[in-house]
Amino acid sequence: MKDFELRLIAELMKNSRRSDRELATALRVSQPTVSRTIKKLEKEGYIKEYTMIPDFKKLGYEMMGITSLKVEEKPPVGFEKIRKATLEAERKNPHAGITIVNGEGSNKNRVFIDFYESYSAYAEVIKNVKGFPFINVKSIDSFLVNLRDETNLRVLSMSLIAQHLMEKSKKKT
Repeated sequence: MKDFELRLIAELMKNSRRSDRELATALRVSQPTVSRTIKKLEKEGYIKEYTMIPDFKKLGYEMMGITSLKVEEKPPVGFEKIRKATLEAERKNPHAGITIVNGEGSNKNRVFIDFYESYSAYAEVIKNVKGFPFINVKSIDSFLVNLRDETNLRVLSMSLIAQHLMEKSKKKT
């Protein structure tokens, strides 16, 4: 990835509402260069979506949960069947989930991050996870963040990643 592309992504992460002209001014390039590069980065999958990060507590969420699981897939059914069951479960029991990913660490192999309006909403999600078809939950741990705690430093932000990309870009030059 080129230095300019990294800097453009960092600027978009800081504020994706800026016009191509504003981005061009910030990056000291022409507006057509910004527009062309954004289209290229979208096509190549570097830019997946544009969004904003709200104040979740103002939207009524009390908690953010980071839940890790040790799961064993029941007799092989295929990934597409598991994905379809996951989407169906989310449709039946909607909740504010950010991600569900496979990984490794702390003797766990799956993690998800959700926002909850209350502890009982969290408990309902955990109950549904434990009863999910096609997987056997061996263990489950959650780290719950009280969003009303004013001593939280940063609940969710892209600014540090954007800052890191800018530093990475400076080191290349």
